[in-house]
Amino acid sequence: MEKSEFKTWKEKLFSDKKNGYDRLTDRELEAMEAYCAGYKAYLDEGKTERLCAAESIRLAERAGYRPYVRGMELKAGDRVYLCNRGKAVMLAHIGTKTLAEGAQIAAAHIDSPRLDLKPNPLYEDSELAYFKTHYYGGIRKYQWVTLPLELHGVAALKDGTQVPVHIGAAPGEPKLVITDLLPHLGQEQAKKPLGSAIPGETLNLLLGSRPIGGEEEKSRVKLAVMKRLYETYGIVEDDFTSAELEAVPAGTACDVGLDRSLIGAYGHDDRVCAYAALRALLDLEGTPEKTAVCMLADKEEIGSDGVTGMQSAAFDTFMEDLCETQGVPLRACYERSFCLSADVTAAYDPNYPDVFEKRNEAKVNYGISLCKYTGSRGKSGASDADAETVAYVRRVFDEAGVIWQITELGKVDAGGGGTVAMYMANRNIATLDAGVPVLSMHAPFETVAKVDCYETYLGVKAIYQAK
Repeated sequence: MEKSEFKTWKEKLFSDKKNGYDRLTDRELEAMEAYCAGYKAYLDEGKTERLCAAESIRLAERAGYRPYVRGMELKAGDRVYLCNRGKAVMLAHIGTKTLAEGAQIAAAHIDSPRLDLKPNPLYEDSELAYFKTHYYGGIRKYQWVTLPLELHGVAALKDGTQVPVHIGAAPGEPKLVITDLLPHLGQEQAKKPLGSAIPGETLNLLLGSRPIGGEEEKSRVKLAVMKRLYETYGIVEDDFTSAELEAVPAGTACDVGLDRSLIGAYGHDDRVCAYAALRALLDLEGTPEKTAVCMLADKEEIGSDGVTGMQSAAFDTFMEDLCETQGVPLRACYERSFCLSADVTAAYDPNYPDVFEKRNEAKVNYGISLCKYTGSRGKSGASDADAETVAYVRRVFDEAGVIWQITELGKVDAGGGGTVAMYMANRNIATLDAGVPVLSMHAPFETVAKVDCYETYLGVKAIYQAK
């Protein structure tokens, strides 16, 4: 075979994925930077699922979306949203085709690993006041000590009042912290495996040390803390019983790297995909052919259970209400629908090559990552998209010029992960996982590439517009 013929066959038959910077024009790079600036602002405003839901609604209303009320008339071009208990959001842009032709859905989650306060969190020990926490989702506990932390959430009072609580985010406000052993006294701790060196029960937030009252009084520091909380928020100790207060890393999203090609922040998993799904919907020009639906769910990090999770009937109810306005059975809509389960995957990290399978890793700067199946070990907990579904997404992405790759999350038997894909698939909706590769996933400070963020946005937008 001649050299030129060999090259021709190689170009024709071999996959030839390229770094995004070798494909994007200067104009596209400018658009990427503008998109990422908006994403960083979204992260800073939405550090918990409640805050993220509120920011998503703010952006939606600014784009012309209005609250959905059951029974309201809907026509092609209408844009509506529904918030589920302040912690999940569903949005729809009604298409020109009936829902009997199905919907184009993007589903992401807006909860992230964090530290929740226990129901009886406040205590004093050795004249120091603390909050006890229970970690939420998969965290590496050693990463959460000695970090400045903020506290966000609500206290629901017996009379039905909701009291927002925010500590540590505004300029000049105090932060909270979890202390750790000094190396001089940590020899025995250092001998323990990473997973057990910091027990969960030691993830206690330091609140203060200044007592009030006379020396003979007890719990003086605890009382001082409780007094400040009462004066600021009007809450008493029993109100913690019906409160949702979450400790998250302090600080704002920032560019990473001397070339500013990366973004570092808390909560990329999965708000990087949630923002892509939301922004793509808000940026649709004109009316899509099929109704475009964005689902921003809660509780994915703990299995998608609960009334605001993807397993809840809330999504079905919303979709059924939309279908009823057109006289379409929900089951008929679902069987013709497609869902892009927009969730992150692990980016290949050359510092830890042993857990990755290099032929199937997700590379930074190579675009949105498709995952045919997630789960763990023998694909347990995966929806495992069929060949036709993967081919459909390939076609849509290629026709739209989206930069994409197809990957797995680590070596067989070494890893795996969960998404909302199988819960969409269980509804008889054709589903494929896709999202942004993340370095240091589930850490208090995760890192993603701007190229991958932008291409995920373009990919979701292409799905919404697909026929």
